[in-house]
Amino acid sequence: MRATSTQIDALASQFESASPQEILRWATDTYGNKLAIVTSFQITGIVTLHMLQRIAPQTSVLTLDTGLLFPETYNLIDTLEHQLNLNLKRVKPSQNLQQQAHEYGRQLWIHDPDKCCHLRKTIPLNHALEGYTAWLTGLRRDQSEKRSTTPIISIDSHTGLTKIAPFANWTASMLWMYIKTYNLPYNVLHDRGYPSIGCRTCTQAIKDGDHMRSGRWARTNKTECGIHIDVAMLQS
Repeated sequence: MRATSTQIDALASQFESASPQEILRWATDTYGNKLAIVTSFQITGIVTLHMLQRIAPQTSVLTLDTGLLFPETYNLIDTLEHQLNLNLKRVKPSQNLQQQAHEYGRQLWIHDPDKCCHLRKTIPLNHALEGYTAWLTGLRRDQSEKRSTTPIISIDSHTGLTKIAPFANWTASMLWMYIKTYNLPYNVLHDRGYPSIGCRTCTQAIKDGDHMRSGRWARTNKTECGIHIDVAMLQS
């Protein structure tokens, strides 16, 4: 089904008091094999994947492989793919790094990070979501000011698909408690000062007291890749 905006608004209000498990059951019952989870294997995604193993283990899992991830991230993806028997698709850009450098110049992530994210993340994801009707995301309101009003369910502005954030009103501490309770693997970079992890070229460790996403595109005024929030809108 493709929900109308009126239905989406009603569901968003209803789900405010629902548990993530209840939201995930509704999503898998409603959309079946037309539902995908999109995850970068950070803490929200890990908890989502673990819950889905008990609800709908064959749910499609999409992860963006930009070719620039940390080795620790690739190791975690391999570990969880095997441990949770994931129905995983690694989504890659149409150009490898050498082809991108030939067309746009070397180290595009430095001189035009918005373009780099658009080519290596936004476009590939939009293509990968073709054929689906809804997708699950790990967005949370505690991640940044711009994400502080994230609805639990909405219509994605890029694809027109139903977009579901089951953990929108959870906090990082709640997720860590879940991970520790179930002894789930996680990215070891989190223990080295990286609360939010993207590409190795654009992510650095943060200092105590810094905001959790301040290490992303740290030497620029960029705060979003463009998948969830239109970067052009942020700059206007």
